[in-house]
This record gives sequence, structure tokens and C-alpha cells, in this order.
Amino acid sequence: MTSSAIDVRPDDVLLVIDVQNDFCSGGKLAVPDGEAVVPLINRIAGSFEHVILTQDWHPAGHLSFASTHPGKAPFESGDVSYGKQTLWPDHCVQKTSGAELVSSLHIPKAELILRKGFRKEIDSYSAFFENDRKTSTGLAGYLSERQFRRVFLAGLAYDFCVGFSAIDARRLGFEAIVIKDASRAIDTGDSLETIEKEFQDTGVVTISSNVLTN
Repeated sequence: MTSSAIDVRPDDVLLVIDVQNDFCSGGKLAVPDGEAVVPLINRIAGSFEHVILTQDWHPAGHLSFASTHPGKAPFESGDVSYGKQTLWPDHCVQKTSGAELVSSLHIPKAELILRKGFRKEIDSYSAFFENDRKTSTGLAGYLSERQFRRVFLAGLAYDFCVGFSAIDARRLGFEAIVIKDASRAIDTGDSLETIEKEFQDTGVVTISSNVLTN
């Protein structure tokens, strides 16, 4: 994790990943200490001219839900058309309170809310691609069209949606910087170790929020 000061530039973008009720305490897929990221993200967002929010937005009966696979329990793995898929508790179902952004998240200048995971037969961790690694969300084109080159990421969960988004950003040619203290991990199986190895392999940088200057 770099400790060097990083100046926030006008052409940087902050990507705030899935800060939703179901990923916080009392939610259907609560990330340990998930709500703790909110005050820090609110503060960090003030340093950026450009902020994008993402939102998990699943239909009922989504393929990634363990409840749609008879005999399977949450956090087990299932075989789907695009390979192995971790099966989750039902979460972030469209138009439910669990899918709503946390009410204390206060980023009034956010320019875009990108919803993902809304196709019933495919999950989406990354903000750039769904889990088949082919179906694009359109975010890369949006960032390129607006001439953003450096993407900062924070939110939930560090070892899934934050991490996959950062790795895809690098593979698409963007600089990717994960603000680690403004993220929290699920840490199921070896997910945390795996994502940090992927960060090293792809050139994703991790930082603490205290190195950001503007």
C-alpha cells in the first residue's frame, strides 16, 4: 500500500461501490463493519469534482441467490453458464429497502448512478463487466468519453465488487487506486488473499485516505 501523497486532479473520478442497506449491519448480506465506510466516503467525496455511485439491483429469483439453487446454501459455489458462481443470500432485490443506498451516504454532486446485476441469469461484481466477463455495463465508454484516466474506488465489498471493478479498470487502461480504509471485505474462503494477489498482478494500487490531497 503506497504511503506517498496523491494529489486529486480535475480529471480523476471517485467510484463509490454498492453502499447499500443490505451490505450494512442488519442487511441480508452484511459486510462486517460495512457502515463504517460511510462517513469516510462522504468526506473523501468532497475532494473529487467527479463521483459515480454503483448499486446492486437484482430481480427476485436472481441466478446468484442460493435460494434459486435447490440444495445449495449461501456462500457455497454453483455451476452456471459462465462458470463457477458464489451463491449469496437474497440481497439488493429491486425496489426493496435493502437495495437502497444507505441514507447517511451524502454525495449530492454524484453525476451518475450505475445499476448492475439486473439481468436475472448473470451476476455482476464489477462496475465494468458482468460475470461472464463479456457483457459490458457501458461504464468504460462513459469514462473514456469524458476523458477520465484515473479511477479511485471505495465501498463494499473490498474483495468482490470494489476489487473486481479495480482490476477491470486496470485491464481497460485506466489507473486504478483503491482507498482501502474506505472499503470493507466479506472475506469468505480465500477471497481477500485472492483479490490482493490480483491487485499485485494487474497493477492496482491501494492507499489510505490520509494520503489524498487537493
